[in-house]
Amino acid sequence: MFNINTWANPEYLYLLLIIPLLAAWYWFRHKARQPEMEFSDVGAFAKAPKSIKTSLQHILFILRMLVLALLIVALARPQTTSKRQNINVEGIDIVLAMDVSSSMLARDFKPDRLEAAKNIAKDFIMKRPNDRIGLVIFSGEAFTQVPLTTDHAMIINMFREIKSGMIEDGTAIGDGLATAVSRLKESDAISKVIILLTDGVNNSGSVDPMSAAEIAKLYGIRVYTIGIGSRGYAPYPVQTPFGTQMQQMKVQIDEDLLKKIADETGGHYFRATSNNKLKKIFEEIDKLEKSKIEVQEFRKKYEMFLPFALLAMALFGLELLLRYLVFIRIP
Repeated sequence: MFNINTWANPEYLYLLLIIPLLAAWYWFRHKARQPEMEFSDVGAFAKAPKSIKTSLQHILFILRMLVLALLIVALARPQTTSKRQNINVEGIDIVLAMDVSSSMLARDFKPDRLEAAKNIAKDFIMKRPNDRIGLVIFSGEAFTQVPLTTDHAMIINMFREIKSGMIEDGTAIGDGLATAVSRLKESDAISKVIILLTDGVNNSGSVDPMSAAEIAKLYGIRVYTIGIGSRGYAPYPVQTPFGTQMQQMKVQIDEDLLKKIADETGGHYFRATSNNKLKKIFEEIDKLEKSKIEVQEFRKKYEMFLPFALLAMALFGLELLLRYLVFIRIP
């Protein structure tokens, strides 16, 4: 009936403990005043009809206790609150530029570099529901796998189709970065970010990586670069006449270039040497590029004691009517 959220004076509710004490006092008092008469046989009274007054002999006390309870509740000042929220979400536009060259099949990550990067990137995407995210893949050339979208489920489904060898082999870092920039240059988001992940040295493509970085800076795009691969040597799958065999090959990542790209655009360079390290890098980028959510909450309280007070007055009036019109006592 009443939507009560809080009480202004909740300490008054302890007064409700008086009611069971008064009820006990009334019961003992009523029993003590009950007259007693001895009859040899009460059979003559068994079928005697009970009057309304007899059936309702305790109604006055019950009404008085209800009035008292309602007045105590009114004194405690029950209140209801209404609230309204204004939420302003400013999402970030992010493009993942991912290397899918054959070297991404190295097994220094589990199960390999490419699958590890895909799995960790999926978790990163699912944690950012307010952002538009796109996906660019590159090897010897680059293309957009998914344009900027908030349909994150679709992006994650597209990850299943990403495989090494789907485009010409090589490492075109400049082309991958330039393609990602082209997806973001028309964006009107307050923050525009590229996460570029590679395990090699720029050896393909038609765009110089630093030229692409300068264009990114021109459009206010921050680039976080990630070099993925253990230090020293790593096992690579190599096709031989006897099938696929693992060979230890030197890990070559152009860290100087990746650092320059990040510095030029105001981003950061990270080196991932294991699955756990790569996961922590994405978590750090997630913290650095949090969506801005501003919440303004307005609360208003409404007093609810009046209905209880009015109901108490009505019941008190009913008690007076019954006391002086129905249950009249003869002095």
